[in-house]
Amino acid sequence: MTDLTTQIDAILHGAAFAPITDRAFLRITGPDATRWLNGMVTNNIKDLKPGEGNYNFLLNAQGRIQGDCTIYREPGDGDPTYLLETSTYQLETIHQLLDKFIIMDDVELNPAMTDKLGLLVLGTGALGTLDVGLIWPTPPISISYGSVADPAVSGKEVILSVAPNLYEVWGDASLIAWMSSLGERQVSPEALEAYRILSGTPKYGVDIRNTDTNKDLPQETAQTHALNFNKGCYLGQEIVERIHSRGNVHRIFTPFTLSGELPTLPTPLEANGKSVGELTSAVQIGDTIYALGYARREALDTKATLTYVGGTATPRNLN
Repeated sequence: MTDLTTQIDAILHGAAFAPITDRAFLRITGPDATRWLNGMVTNNIKDLKPGEGNYNFLLNAQGRIQGDCTIYREPGDGDPTYLLETSTYQLETIHQLLDKFIIMDDVELNPAMTDKLGLLVLGTGALGTLDVGLIWPTPPISISYGSVADPAVSGKEVILSVAPNLYEVWGDASLIAWMSSLGERQVSPEALEAYRILSGTPKYGVDIRNTDTNKDLPQETAQTHALNFNKGCYLGQEIVERIHSRGNVHRIFTPFTLSGELPTLPTPLEANGKSVGELTSAVQIGDTIYALGYARREALDTKATLTYVGGTATPRNLN
């Protein structure tokens, strides 16, 4: 395995791959599935077209985040069916949370994709690699952010687009050999985590919390693509709408670069001797330490010097 900097370079300037070991699925079916599911999550499910998907939070009545997932409407005719993807450790909690709200609704929740192995293909050249490697018709299938390619069209593989330059291919055990044959670099779990932090993507359970001491609100996470303000009622909507109408929250999820030591996490952030946030993720790539965390808006707006035990944190623009 090559060093971390080389692996990150492969992602930033080409394509790389890695086995998927931490994702799981629920299939949501039934005549009431669309209406019911739209009332359970923060994004607009009812207007998804076959093959489209979006990122969602699940909230409690107080608007606090209980989990996150990506929901795809599966290709095909007939009653809409949905594929919910989340981290493996969240699956049981999300299944239970959703199941208790099925009252008089004709909806079924069942584990899905359990017979498939997953391969993550990522990097600026990822889509081009898939275009060459898979037997697709000409012109190639268009896969936009948040979509699923029809397995009947793309072959036996199920292809999910989960983020810009990041794709999941689900199929049989030959996937690793297939990707290796294309000459792309396999990267380590450490490189995937470093890329996540570098790209400013929060992780549920690490950067997005639901603990006794931290119960995050959707707008605090800066993940506006998880929210739809025109979809109608859903669990926790009142709090989300109240924050939206007032215009902001007191703290915001922020990427940083650090000058100093790699911190022990989580670690507080201070400005002028007062607590103004905390760091939740950090990684050193080459000579630079990148981090994710939260900071109070007034500290960011005034460009206050942010410190932690061991160094200084500077907000980083991802654009």
